[in-house]
Amino acid sequence: MSNEITPFENTAIRRVWHEEQWYFSVIDVISILTDSKDPNQYWKKLKSRDPEMIKGVQIVPLSLEVGKRQFICAHTEGVLRIVMSVPSPKAEPLKLWLAEQGKRTIDELNNPELLTERQAEYYRLKGYTEEWIAQRIKNIEIRKELTDEWQKRGVEKDKEYSILTATIAKNTFGLTPSEHAKLKGLEKENLRDHMSNLELLLTSLGEEVTRTIAVNSDAKGFTENHEAAQKGGEAGRIALKGVEKQTGQKVVSKDNFKHLKGVKMDKIAKSSESED
Repeated sequence: MSNEITPFENTAIRRVWHEEQWYFSVIDVISILTDSKDPNQYWKKLKSRDPEMIKGVQIVPLSLEVGKRQFICAHTEGVLRIVMSVPSPKAEPLKLWLAEQGKRTIDELNNPELLTERQAEYYRLKGYTEEWIAQRIKNIEIRKELTDEWQKRGVEKDKEYSILTATIAKNTFGLTPSEHAKLKGLEKENLRDHMSNLELLLTSLGEEVTRTIAVNSDAKGFTENHEAAQKGGEAGRIALKGVEKQTGQKVVSKDNFKHLKGVKMDKIAKSSESED
């Protein structure tokens, strides 16, 4: 499951990919439709006033980007029912926007280049530089190629993926991803979204070398792929030492991108703090 911010006019709606479809933050939608100072309260009253609105519509709590909280989200059909229940001049534009989101999803599934551009646009909206975005997109591509290889080679998802990833990182940076995130002051945030260009580059190097070794040695199962991960991380470590020697600076730092404001999320984020 992935999560992201998608723009609507001058604000944004958070959404998550769940069970092969997008789920949108209900509170974000209410906030846009009503300009209410307390969209959470508006949502509670709307549910009690119009019980038919949520009858038969799957509305599920899913984790989104803000902290460790969960947010009530609805799939496209659910959001459309909410839109129809709220008198608002933004109802029609929001309906058209939802239709466009559906079309874009289909187009992206048929054309991976469109998905890549959407990922890039997501980071532009958050305020990242084009140089950093190019590095991050490449990092995403290399990571996917590695996990696809692991899957083909009998590595089990989740736990074993996490162990192999931590092995590459530990051998490259001297830190596991959780230790790296702690150094940067991160909690629920995606570590790679807060890496510097060099940290991303060396992460990609370690993972690409790991994949290459796994292919060349025809690694099977966790143990053999773990050996490849160790060697891939060692290659990253050698490169890191070379960079630090030439630049005179440490690659790993506590710097992060929390200062980026991106799209106008202030009102939505504030109103969501008390969401049930």
